[in-house]
Amino acid sequence: MAASGSVVPRKEARVLIFSIFIAGVCSIIYELLIATTSSYFLGDSITQFSITIGVYMAAMGVGSYLSRFFTDKKLLENFILIELMLGVTGGLCVPLLYASFAYTGYFQLSSLVMTVAIGVFIGLEIPLLSRLMKDYYTLKDNISNVMSLDYSGALLATLAFPFILLPLMGTFKSSIFFGLVNMSIAVVILWCFAPGMGKSRLRILQAYLALSVLFLATLFMFSNVLLKEWSNSLYTDRIIYTKETPYQKIVMTKYKNDFRLFLNGNLQFSSIDEYRYHEALVHVPVNLADSVEKVLILGGGDGLVVRELLKYPLISSIDLVDLDPVMSKLGKEHPYLRALNKSSLHNKKVSIKNQDAFVYLNNSSHRYDLIIIDLPDPNNTALARLYSKEFYRLVKNSLNSQGLFVTQATSPFFAKEAFWTMFETIKSTGFVQVAPYHVNVPSFGEWGFIIGSREKRDINNISLNIETRYLSEKTLSRLWQFEKDLSYVGVQVSTIDNPKILEAYLKGWVYWN
Repeated sequence: MAASGSVVPRKEARVLIFSIFIAGVCSIIYELLIATTSSYFLGDSITQFSITIGVYMAAMGVGSYLSRFFTDKKLLENFILIELMLGVTGGLCVPLLYASFAYTGYFQLSSLVMTVAIGVFIGLEIPLLSRLMKDYYTLKDNISNVMSLDYSGALLATLAFPFILLPLMGTFKSSIFFGLVNMSIAVVILWCFAPGMGKSRLRILQAYLALSVLFLATLFMFSNVLLKEWSNSLYTDRIIYTKETPYQKIVMTKYKNDFRLFLNGNLQFSSIDEYRYHEALVHVPVNLADSVEKVLILGGGDGLVVRELLKYPLISSIDLVDLDPVMSKLGKEHPYLRALNKSSLHNKKVSIKNQDAFVYLNNSSHRYDLIIIDLPDPNNTALARLYSKEFYRLVKNSLNSQGLFVTQATSPFFAKEAFWTMFETIKSTGFVQVAPYHVNVPSFGEWGFIIGSREKRDINNISLNIETRYLSEKTLSRLWQFEKDLSYVGVQVSTIDNPKILEAYLKGWVYWN
């Protein structure tokens, strides 16, 4: 019955309303999954989200335009087929992107193809659903129902994605799961409208639906096996731990005596030579300072910086601020990591705070003798802000009048422009002395550090009174010397508004990843 006034919804109308809501949820979830996966693998989250959103919206426009070519004669059957194709395509979007990253050199192209395909199917959904609903609602009610339910579904999706889906299932499983959720539209519509369909068409659609659901359900059941195989294809050594948190993907591998930690695919340390990195990061600034009692570590949830700091009895308190509670929990509980850091995070001097470093500094009234920044490299906008002029001002304000800080500063060889951008950015905040140095870490290559001090220090007169495996007073003098191919290049200051560090970092590492 065509609507001439408001009509009390029948069972069919309620099913179509359910379909609109589920379509709204799934459409945003697919978009977030593709953009998040691209950000994990390629970094530069703003670029990846911008590309995904822009291409997705354009593809939806194409799908909406194409809907005009679907006649009313087989509208219901065509809509069910589109939902089946969308469910399979959406369910496979992340698994296919994972495979593309591991086995091809065309990840960005694969991401675009998936975005266009899903966008076109999503663009077809709403116009076809609106046409199916015109027999149950007036035009004004029809438009109101479609738009309000679609937007409500989108809201639910944006809230569920970071707080439920990523922590519980990760991107890989979430993709397959929502492919199955998308299939629920085809299931309820077939169940509701079956009496009005021809038997042959109904059987064909039921067969397609059964095969699609069986395929995705099987994929979901074996997703852990598939993820393990995928991870093994990326990492040379045996994987002993893997978890995707709301903040990052953590992987730990082991081969003989070599235990390694990776965050989002980037090596953080190798147990074979990590002492070179951590001794340089910790002992140089500690022994430059007049006296160190209160220390703040930003990052360093693995506990290796704390291990080195605990060699100094005069240090009375260590605040460790690490965004990801899973990482700091690993540092405390994982047997390999706990053995490597010598159970440092269980020491009574250590206080762990799972917060964002920028937010912590902005809200903290504490003043420290030394701040050690051991954060991941600035390969996306969230991290780039932690290498900005505004951030280093917060660091400076959190130091006492004689304090100093040190930051890991990526490789002055592989990403020379990024290294010197950090140097110029720190100088711009008004530190009395800014001193860059570097060390060779075999698993990393040449690696840089930068010290910012509120007082002038004699970097050529450092005494070491603790036990070390690498550093000595003789090697200390060489850390400050930069060979010709590592020497200073003209760069600009990086700010939150204009993150030059991100551009420089991605430009430098693109040739080496």
